[in-house]
Amino acid sequence: QVQLVESGGGLVQAGGSLRLSCAASGRTFSSYAMGWFRQAPGKEREFVAAISRSGGSTFYADSVKGRFTISRDNAENTVFLQMRSLKPEDTAIYYCAGESSSWNPSDRNKYDYWGQGTQVTVSS
Repeated sequence: QVQLVESGGGLVQAGGSLRLSCAASGRTFSSYAMGWFRQAPGKEREFVAAISRSGGSTFYADSVKGRFTISRDNAENTVFLQMRSLKPEDTAIYYCAGESSSWNPSDRNKYDYWGQGTQVTVSS
């Protein structure tokens, strides 16, 4: 199994940038597809981005496409989410998640492991 720890959240003005990191334990990290989800107060957890095991394929929610970039460094057991042109509606707790078997990138019910989340707040 794998443990996930997010970092890099904080307070930023609209139009600014943040880079989130998700550090994973375990030697089998490269066997996990990885995703980022977010949850704002009073709303359900929603898909943000996902990346395949090798990093060769990426997927994005329409709301962040063109602004966010997901990447991974398997040698360092880390997944990143580079966020640019941030908007107040991006404010949420951001979670990373891992899936080791059958995978639907945007389906949160298919992921096996979750981090504790990191808060992102975008002010206007």
